[in-house]
Amino acid sequence: MILPFQRLDPRAVLPGRPHPGDAGLDLCALEPALLGPGERARIRTGLAVELPPGHAGLVVPRSGLAARHGIAVVNAPGVIDEGYRGELQVLLLNTDLHEPFEVAAGDRIAQLLVVPVVVADPVERDQLSDHARGGDGFGSSGV
Repeated sequence: MILPFQRLDPRAVLPGRPHPGDAGLDLCALEPALLGPGERARIRTGLAVELPPGHAGLVVPRSGLAARHGIAVVNAPGVIDEGYRGELQVLLLNTDLHEPFEVAAGDRIAQLLVVPVVVADPVERDQLSDHARGGDGFGSSGV
């Protein structure tokens, strides 16, 4: 699948995969940023993408940043609809309560997953079909 990107800023880094077969494309920061302990920031990438029909983009955290520095994507996964053509931006959160986190221009800050989407049409029903699980929710399957 070809995935067209447009550089909205000449400094933007096109996404790449560190290893063949990796699911996610690394998104890079356009500009430096400093996230203090517990702070969040919107990080620009300087890129726009043209997702194929029937697909969406999911912006997800990088596991290494999460494990080593406590950096999360606030709205993970961030959803990019197929018709969106604006700049890709990443909402980062520094979950560390003591150490600031510095983002340099060009740093890999998140991943973009391109996934197929089933467009479901909501229909109201007076009753839903029975199922063994029923209404059991949060914590219902044990520890």
